[in-house]
Amino acid sequence: MTKAVVLLSGGMDSATVLAIAQSERHECHCLTVDYGQRHQAELTAAASVARAIGAADHRVVKIDLAGFGGSALTDRSIGVPEAPTQGIPVTYVPARNTILLSLALAWAEVLGAQDLWFGANAVDYSGYPDCRPAFMHAFEALANLATRSAVEGRRFALHTPIIDLSKADIVKRGVALGVDFAATVSCYQATEQGLACGRCDACRIRRAGFAAAAMADSTRYVTAAADK
Repeated sequence: MTKAVVLLSGGMDSATVLAIAQSERHECHCLTVDYGQRHQAELTAAASVARAIGAADHRVVKIDLAGFGGSALTDRSIGVPEAPTQGIPVTYVPARNTILLSLALAWAEVLGAQDLWFGANAVDYSGYPDCRPAFMHAFEALANLATRSAVEGRRFALHTPIIDLSKADIVKRGVALGVDFAATVSCYQATEQGLACGRCDACRIRRAGFAAAAMADSTRYVTAAADK
């Protein structure tokens, strides 16, 4: 088995990506980043998902993007939208995916892993510029320019297997691979227990995915009313 670093947020997308990487017989080392996000419940979910799917290792790295703010996910003075918005939403965290992928790349160098797996999705991507295929290609190019491993001939590959999938297709793929989506947390303002609000962008996209896949929504909501 070849080693791989999988960025694992605790949400449904990264859980599906981990399951895909495992199915392709990678030894998966999962990295979760505590960057000061308001939905801290996803960190607990990530640990649960890593155990359930059988990751070889799971580490949590703490950084302080809340020290910069600029996003509803890292600055509690900015409200999380509960209705659709236009353009890049306030839940975009400045440069987050660049930072997360850089951390994954650093760990991969230490591990001797050449494969990075990331749950970017450009179909239901909520307008985030760092979820686009062009960014993924650019980061892979950077990884193969800026690292000792690549210079010495051990090139990196960035795998984004769900980038072109609809949320419904992600649900179907995850279910087929045995992912327990009830254990995942996508909500931007989940409670400490991981209960979803049912109103934010992440909740609406997730719920629509289950509906389009014609599968029961296993998300745990704060109240039954939130699932209406």
